[in-house]
Amino acid sequence: MSLRRIAILLGKELIWGPRNFLFIFAIIIPLVLTLLINLLVGTYFSGKPRLGVTDAGTSAFVAQARSLDGIVLREYGDAAALQDAVTRGAVDLGVVLPAGFDEQLKGDAAATLTVYVYGESLLKNRAILATAITNLIRDLSGQPSPVTIVSETLGDSVTMPWEQRLLPLVVLMTVILGGSMVPATSLVEEKQKRTITAITTTSTSLGELFLAKGILGVLISLTMGIVILVLNGAFGSQPLLLIGLLFLGATLAASFGVLLGALVKDINTLFATIKGIGILLYAPAIIYLFPSIPAWIGRIFPTYYIITPIVEVTQNGATWSAIRLDVGILILLILALMGIVAFITRQARSRPTMLPGIVS
Repeated sequence: MSLRRIAILLGKELIWGPRNFLFIFAIIIPLVLTLLINLLVGTYFSGKPRLGVTDAGTSAFVAQARSLDGIVLREYGDAAALQDAVTRGAVDLGVVLPAGFDEQLKGDAAATLTVYVYGESLLKNRAILATAITNLIRDLSGQPSPVTIVSETLGDSVTMPWEQRLLPLVVLMTVILGGSMVPATSLVEEKQKRTITAITTTSTSLGELFLAKGILGVLISLTMGIVILVLNGAFGSQPLLLIGLLFLGATLAASFGVLLGALVKDINTLFATIKGIGILLYAPAIIYLFPSIPAWIGRIFPTYYIITPIVEVTQNGATWSAIRLDVGILILLILALMGIVAFITRQARSRPTMLPGIVS
């Protein structure tokens, strides 16, 4: 096996691949789905309420406001800069903290707080910021809250935003479209055009051709998987672990794509096969949409071991020790698929008719 020949084949795939419809499809569809999900059920454009602050002293208000996850804090050097920011809509609400503000709150002197409001800000943003400011002032003054609120969840005890439920489906579609469908389609098209016969009659082996197609699928799948996680704000605090998980998932998908492309004779049969097994490929992600479905059902499907470790890391903050069993099963699945591909490649050398379209 020659690395040089594999690199040449891969270069050809990268040059001619963008002319393939499914190549573009594998890139565009995940991006479109991400945009639609965030528009319909997410907060991609609405964002968090923005609070602007200028502090003439050294109030603890600013430090405490920074720790709030529900708002975006922006600090300004003076009242004029804050006024300008509110006028432009850069922040929804601006607060001017006078010198000695904390001491005024804790003493007998009346404290004065100047607040600027952006006229076109959303009412819900104003309400959130007003509540946050009130709570911060109460904490700084040392006054306990006069009311204790006890919340009780009714209905489904597991409340998960729809953008989090849909993220596994988007990520799994991204991995499978790029990793499986691109190599499979490329191989089938080469068989139909008989270019694969011309290639394998040279010094290039069938195994080198399969490997080049598989690497292309891994590159597309891995790259788009990273992009989708970043766009959804789900890359988390363990990027190296996530990249490793995406790489393994892309490798499994690419191995399956090469196997599918080698065994299927034409495009129509390929698309019919993809349609027929679609529910099997995406079933684990569909289960995430409905928490009432027992989670163990997902373990029946091989793609469960692609998406579950990724979800556990991105949404639950899992570490390697928590996902190593699923990752181990994923690696075994990869080795099994690679072994099957290697077996049919060896068989094709001695039985040329085994793979339809490989030889004339």
